[in-house]
Parts: sequence; C-alpha cells; structure tokens
Amino acid sequence: MEAFLISLSTVAIAEMGDRTQLLALVLAAHYRKPWPILAGVVCATLANHILAGLIGAHLAIYLTPRLLDVVVGTSMIGMGLWTLKPDTLDAQSVSPHRSSAFIATCIAFFIAEIGDKTQIATMALAAAYAPLAFVVAGTTLGMAIANAPVIFLGNAFSSRLPLKAIHVAASILFLGLGVLFLWRAIGHG
Repeated sequence: MEAFLISLSTVAIAEMGDRTQLLALVLAAHYRKPWPILAGVVCATLANHILAGLIGAHLAIYLTPRLLDVVVGTSMIGMGLWTLKPDTLDAQSVSPHRSSAFIATCIAFFIAEIGDKTQIATMALAAAYAPLAFVVAGTTLGMAIANAPVIFLGNAFSSRLPLKAIHVAASILFLGLGVLFLWRAIGHG
C-alpha cells in the first residue's frame, strides 16, 4: 500500500503545471469532450508507465539496496530541482485536427510523457518499491487525478491554480523523498 500511496501522491503533485497537463488543457479546449480525453490520458499513461515501471524494476535487479537508494534519492532530488522550472507547451507540438478526441489524446499524451518527469519518477519508484502493479496503479491514478479538473473545468479552473506554490510543494516533496532515500543509503553502509 505504501508503494501505491507514494506513487499516487508523487505523480499527482508533480503533474501540476506539467507540459502533459497543459496538453490535456489544449485537447479539452479543442474537442470539448472530457470523457474521451480523460480515457485517453489514462490509457496513454498506463501504457507509458508500465514501460517505465518495467525498466525501473529491471534496473533494480542489478543494484544493491544501498546503490538503489542512492540512485533513487539522486533522481528524486533531480526531479525536485526540475519541478521548479515551469513547463510550456509549443502550439506546433499539438495537432488534434485529424482524429477523434480519444485517439488524439492517447497518441499525443503517450509521446509527450516520454522523458517527462512523471515517467522518470515512475521508473525510480518502480526501482524502489514492489509490487510493480501498485506503483503503476498509483502513478496512473495520480496522473488522472491531476488532469481531470483541467479536462473538465478547462481554462476557468487552470487560471486560478497557484502554479508557483504547487511547483514549490512538488519540489519539496521530491527533495524530501530524495533525502529520505539518501538517508536510507547511509544506513545500508
């Protein structure tokens, strides 16, 4: 249960103001079909995070507990610093005109999530926690929770979010987790 809850909260907070959340906003404004867009977000995230989780779990096999804690701790601190830099979305990177809301969201979201901080966090969390299904379920639900208000309430809601405060809180969460893992690494020595 710890793996699920940490994964859910980490990704839900990290997603605030992320480029994939901005993509969800653009798709919601264009299509005005929130349910297919949310379904597309969940499907794309699930596929992407299963891949990231498998990579993270595979890498964990080769790492000692101490080295694993150092790698995860360092990556979480890196994520914390990365979170302080707000994302932007290039208008040319979204081309929603050719397909349905669900298909466009699946494709665009899957591609946008590649190399994104939430994908990297999923990889790190999968390396640190078992079972993998709890990590992927947590990160996928966290992504859905963070994007649902944007998808359903669109511009009216997103303009009221205190994004700077959310970025700082997410950064503190990542930094705290990073320090926790590094502290555990010292304990394994």
